[in-house]
Amino acid sequence: MSNEQQEKHLTKKDIRRTALRWQFMTSNAYNYESQQAAGVVFSLSKALRKIYKDDEAGYKSSLDNHFKFFNTTGPAASLILGATLAMEDREGKKAQPAVQSLKTGLMGPLAGVGDTIFWVLIPTVFGSIAAYMGLQGNPTGAIIWLLVNIAVFLFRIKIFEWGYATGTRLVTDLGSKLNAFTEAASIMGLTVIGALIPSVIKMNLATTFATGKVTMSVQKDILDAIMPSLLPAVLTYIVYRIVRTNKLSISKIIWLLIGFSLVLSYFGILKP
Repeated sequence: MSNEQQEKHLTKKDIRRTALRWQFMTSNAYNYESQQAAGVVFSLSKALRKIYKDDEAGYKSSLDNHFKFFNTTGPAASLILGATLAMEDREGKKAQPAVQSLKTGLMGPLAGVGDTIFWVLIPTVFGSIAAYMGLQGNPTGAIIWLLVNIAVFLFRIKIFEWGYATGTRLVTDLGSKLNAFTEAASIMGLTVIGALIPSVIKMNLATTFATGKVTMSVQKDILDAIMPSLLPAVLTYIVYRIVRTNKLSISKIIWLLIGFSLVLSYFGILKP
């Protein structure tokens, strides 16, 4: 490798500034032709200008290369973009075909694990905890949610730096482990949600029946004897199936649940 190829043009400050630009522009220029590509170009443009400072044709070629279709989870993309920037910083124009191949090859797998972690696991676990604390009138829930989002933001900056520092090695090593990691994260999220159902969802039947001198509660003495919190679990499953069909929006489902609760309470079937 020549000295020119080994030379690095970017400082740590440049990398951090590029990472920040990506965090604020991830999908701000989203379109249906190239999706996140415009955000990628905006984020990398200043760093690429420094890399190709004496090569106008190389700079334009790099921008055009990054304008090609790109779409993945924003936080996970930080890892890919950090690695591709390192490749161009080391190899210049020669790295552009490999840059595009890396982006194309990893945006799908990283979208799977990124969506699971950042859009499902973290909001599900910490959002549920914060919401439950809010239901109890505890302001700590809002503070926890704020701190979690700050931590996620800082992590997004850090993994961009990791991607740049390790180049292609980190992202390619991760490739073979993404499926297992995604499955483990999904299981963890489902476990937390399952544990929260009895605490957060309240559904109390007022129905009772008498046998001789014994009065039994349908919910407490029969349903909960089969499985504790059976009704909240069944209600959660029904709502989940409705959501999966995509026939009703979340807001419509909420209004239906409110109406359902009011009607059954009026007829004495449900109680507070």
